[in-house]
Amino acid sequence: MRVRPITSERLVAELADRLAGTAVSGRLRVAVDGPPAAGPDALAAALVDPLRAAGRPVLHVLAAGFLRPASVRLEQGRTNPDAYYEGWVDETGLRREVLDPAGADGSGRLLPSLWDAATDRASRAGYVELPPGGVVLVSGALLLGGGLPFDVTVHLALSPAALARRTDPELRWTLPAFARYADEVAPASFADVVVRVDDPRHPAVVEPG
Repeated sequence: MRVRPITSERLVAELADRLAGTAVSGRLRVAVDGPPAAGPDALAAALVDPLRAAGRPVLHVLAAGFLRPASVRLEQGRTNPDAYYEGWVDETGLRREVLDPAGADGSGRLLPSLWDAATDRASRAGYVELPPGGVVLVSGALLLGGGLPFDVTVHLALSPAALARRTDPELRWTLPAFARYADEVAPASFADVVVRVDDPRHPAVVEPG
């Protein structure tokens, strides 16, 4: 494989061009996957305007809006990396409210968020109609390998040393979860687009061959 250095601006432009040029039945379901230190939410947010400029309606959904209730999520403790890895995100809800309705036979009626982790209550978000040809960007951590129906997957990769260095001290307890993810799921081995972000100022696209 080859690693191609790229600017952050060019990365957004290339991804937006690729997604805008990808046609599917229904809506295009895109995962932007990576640990918080890699900035998957920021990258997904940066894609919204270029995609709209290219004529593609867009909805950005944060996986953090689909966390399980605290009584379930924190049942094994607030800083349990295995619990974080195995089920903080309500994947069933994400599939039911976002990914399935965005599919070829879906209604296009999507719920941007299901749960407000700050208040530990339903988010009360309203449904959004995403027309055929639209793009739904789902951003967050640990999104791949669980069978969620994405059409395009983008994975932001960090070396273990860079991940440890760049992770907020309050979130360092999650590091074993990401080590398991890299070992058991190996998202960098199958994601459609893999971007190394050890240095956020100098990303690099991993290209096969």
